Amino acid sequence: MQLDYPYGFDAQGRTAQAAGDDHIRDLIEQVLFTAPGERVNRPTFGCGLAQLLFSPTSPELATATQFLVQGALQQWLGDLIKFTGVQVESVESTVTVTVQYVVLATQQRMSAEFTRGGG
Repeated sequence: MQLDYPYGFDAQGRTAQAAGDDHIRDLIEQVLFTAPGERVNRPTFGCGLAQLLFSPTSPELATATQFLVQGALQQWLGDLIKFTGVQVESVESTVTVTVQYVVLATQQRMSAEFTRGGG
């Protein structure tokens, strides 16, 4: 059973489920925006991208963040997907992450964009 993220209910009042591609996108989102130490049983899970919202922007910070994201995604989802690219943009209080990947089970190329912050 692949739970939908964020957790919710379907039209029948049951726990919502996600299809294969949607589930992988949900997993990527969880890794990106979970801060290390946030999960009790997995204290190293996540990459803490949300902290970038409160940092001054610079090209160096964007490059360091790209490596942080790539490392976390490879560590936690490397058995499900192969990453072909990660782009991180930070403008004022908004972070946008674009991830290109190949689903290993189907060899399908996918792209997902995630945005947090803003007003």
